[in-house]
Amino acid sequence: MPPLSSSFGRAALAGLLLLLASGCQPAADPQNSGPSPDDCLRNVSMDQLPQALERCNAVVQAFPANPQPRNERALLHSLAGDQQASCRDSQAAAALLQPWRSRHSVDPVLVEEINLRRRSCAALTTPRATGAPSGARPGAAER
Repeated sequence: MPPLSSSFGRAALAGLLLLLASGCQPAADPQNSGPSPDDCLRNVSMDQLPQALERCNAVVQAFPANPQPRNERALLHSLAGDQQASCRDSQAAAALLQPWRSRHSVDPVLVEEINLRRRSCAALTTPRATGAPSGARPGAAER
């Protein structure tokens, strides 16, 4: 996904994504004291991203073979500005997807999200992308 040009644009996009994701989450089961695969994006606010990441880390540990928590943690890392961690989770979610699909029914939207994030990361990590021109002026570090 290309970077947004303003912090307002990023915040608006993040709010929209979190609103959409939280609207699709079922209510927490009061009988279950452990994390649920749907807990990563439950009640997330931009000013509490570190707490959301901690909660999501617990979900990933509780469900290591499920690609959904990795995909959702990738979104949280992206919102926090950590693209490398986001891409690591995107790649992990993509690797988990096929084995998971052979045993479970998977929402096609989740499959598309995982593939979209994986493709976005590929564009950021290819040799062509790493050799792209930067904003630095030639010889600026030598002065």
